[in-house]
Parts: sequence; C-alpha cells; structure tokens
Amino acid sequence: MDEIWGVLAAVLSSAIGGTSIGATRFLVGAIDPLAIGAFRFGIGVLLLLPLALLQRGSWPPRRDWLGTTGLGLLFFAAFPILFNASLISTTAARGALALSTLPLLTMLVGAALGAEPLTARKATGVLVTILGVSMALLSGLATAPPGAWRGDLLMVAAALCMALYSIWSKPFIRRSGPIPFTTLAMAAGAMVLIAASLLRGSFAPVAEFGAPQWFGATYLGAFGAALTFYLWAFALERTTPTRVAISVTVNPIAASLVGAVLLGEPLSWNLIAGIVTVFAGIWIATTQPQRVPVTAADTR
Repeated sequence: MDEIWGVLAAVLSSAIGGTSIGATRFLVGAIDPLAIGAFRFGIGVLLLLPLALLQRGSWPPRRDWLGTTGLGLLFFAAFPILFNASLISTTAARGALALSTLPLLTMLVGAALGAEPLTARKATGVLVTILGVSMALLSGLATAPPGAWRGDLLMVAAALCMALYSIWSKPFIRRSGPIPFTTLAMAAGAMVLIAASLLRGSFAPVAEFGAPQWFGATYLGAFGAALTFYLWAFALERTTPTRVAISVTVNPIAASLVGAVLLGEPLSWNLIAGIVTVFAGIWIATTQPQRVPVTAADTR
C-alpha cells in the first residue's frame, strides 16, 4: 500500500509543479528567474519550518546536516539555475521533453549505483512515458531557435541533478522524515539563491509589485515549493526513485491542461493521445505483472 501512496504523491507533486509553470511565466515579466527561485524556496521554507520544528524527534541528526545541505544545494540551487538558464536557449516544449529524460536518467544512475534493480518492465514504462510527452508536445517541437541544443543539454543536466537528489536523499528522508529533511535542504538552496539575488540587485523590481505579483509569488512558495517538494520527499520515502521520477512526465501535461482551461488554448489530438500514453507508461512502470500460482497438479 505504501508503494501506491508513494506513486500517487509523486504524480500529485508533478501535477502541481506543472501548474507552477504558469505562475513562473507570469512573474518572469516582473523579476528575473534568480529572484523567482529565491521567492519560491524562501517562502516554501517559511511555511515548512513551523511544521518541521513541531517534529523535534525527527529533525535530521547532526551527522546528516552536511549531506542534507549538499543535496539541498544540488536540487534547490543548481537545479533551478540550470532549468532557468536552459529556457533562455531552447523552447518550452523542447525543455519539457529534455526534462522528461529524468526517469530514464534516474533508472540508469540508480542501477549503476546499486540503488534499485533495472527491469525490462520498468524500462518499458519509462520509454512509453517519454513517447507520451513527445506526442503531447508534438506541435511545439517543430520549431527551435539557433543553438537550441545548448538549452537542451542544460535541461538534461538539470534532470541529472534531480535524479541524483532522488537517489541519494532516500536514506536521509527515512531517518528524519519528509518535512524536516525537505525544510533543511530547501533552506540551503534558498540561502544561495537569496544571496545571489541580493548581489545582482534582483529584488529591486519588488517595489513595483501589485497584488497579482504577490499572489503569484505566494502561490509558488506555498504550492510550487512547500507542498510540491514535501510530496516528492513523501513519495521517495515510500517507493523507488525511478517510480517517483517517472511522474515528472505529468508536469508538461498538467501545464498544457492549465493553459487550455485558463488561457483558452485548444486541446489538440496529440495532447489527448500524449496524456493517455503517459499514464499508460506510468502504469507499466509502477505495477508488477500478476504471477500465476503454481498448484500441486502443475508440478506432476
């Protein structure tokens, strides 16, 4: 049952992450991506910290502080910097497809490090979900700016950061729980992003913020950071890194559906086909084939 809850939490985490793309796209016209990350994770830490402090017995032990901080810098600092930098050179559709390599990278790295076995069923499910994302983003993949491959490589590097975080963080989460671990890791990344934003003067436009900008920043912090990455850690505590990572393919699907509902963007046939294919791939990768019981008569 824990496996099922873990997969469902991961899918919900990625779906919320997809809706956060809309808030990010709205805020990028007001402040630079570095400051957006600082707001997102800074607010996320402020919301998670009281919950983490209530779980005193589960706070990461001192021997885990260095590892937790390193994982926080990898996921909550390096990842958003690479992610935002990639979208300068490539399109959103190509970036989403490059990010969908996350489950493949997680599966291969996890097998290489001995974190989880590589199975044919899991590999098939991962490849099917990547195919589904490709189908859903078919129209956006046709065009690409000059040098888009640089942005694609940066997004793959961001996916690798996320894969390593998913694999290496599992034992830390088991020792301290998802909320305390996520709070400490996110705080490490947020401090780096806040310091870099202050040095660059990225917070200057905040003086011109109105209610919509503050709502967007608060949404990113509450849902795009605190809830999204708590659910991600909750999932990692209960199932394998690859089964968690495969849910990231829901992210561009959710973003497309939000665009259709809120922005009036048409629901094309390839988006519908992509949605069905992605969920078929997730089902293949996260379920086990039924075994036929062997009876005494079969052994005669």
